[in-house]
Amino acid sequence: MQSIDGEQILHYLKSSADSNFFLLAGPCVIEGRQMAIDIAGEVSEICKELNIPYVFKGSYRKANRSRIDSFTGIGDEKALEILAEVRDIYNIPVVTDIHESHEAALAAQAVDILQIPAFLCRQTDLLVAAAKTGKAVNIKKGQFLSPESMDFAVRKVRDSGNQAVLLTERGTSFGYGDLLIDYRGIPTMQRTGCSVILDITHSLQQPNQASGITGGRPDLIETVARAGIAVGADGLFIETHPTPATAKSDGANMLQLNKLKGLLENLTILRQSVNLLNKN
Repeated sequence: MQSIDGEQILHYLKSSADSNFFLLAGPCVIEGRQMAIDIAGEVSEICKELNIPYVFKGSYRKANRSRIDSFTGIGDEKALEILAEVRDIYNIPVVTDIHESHEAALAAQAVDILQIPAFLCRQTDLLVAAAKTGKAVNIKKGQFLSPESMDFAVRKVRDSGNQAVLLTERGTSFGYGDLLIDYRGIPTMQRTGCSVILDITHSLQQPNQASGITGGRPDLIETVARAGIAVGADGLFIETHPTPATAKSDGANMLQLNKLKGLLENLTILRQSVNLLNKN
């Protein structure tokens, strides 16, 4: 697939809007070439079967880590090359997150959506740099912000000449080591005119653990996903790995890859029911 701009991405994601949600899914971080290609291939086949527009997700580098010895990546250029290769092999768009404004132009050469991490969603220079690449910009809602506050982040991108904005709900801080999803935020953020994604796996993180390794509740993935579809989320974000226990980042809250198909089948059935209710 050739690199595509923001408006083309929005068209692709909405191509099944009347029948199904879209999906951003993949490993937390690119750990190696074969692992990325294998995950992308399996998820791509599932999504084709279920008519789900699919975007492969993988961080080329992890900047926000609990400990200095935590895994951050295999090297920026190498990881970005793998993301571009995944796009070419499977003819699917790809998304990665950026952390500083100077990263935007480099990452934009390899991916189709630039993702702004939740902790950085108020960083004006970062939002403007992402906007100016012409790529779609997915802004994750800060754990410390109300849904209404995300209107200002959206405006920063649009005022920089880029109308291709997506918003992602990923939970709100609930005490020191837990997150809570306020599902009212999905329709609230949709009022900006942006498609809204529910980040299921990050919403189930348990950050700030004494060990310095983030915990999670993957047993609640389907519960959270069903609720998101029921309230009208446009897309879902799921981190998945063949063996989460050996994943080098966020393994505690990831979905095991062999459980993804069954989950998506159930959610597709639920989406069809929601669509029927909306028509009545």
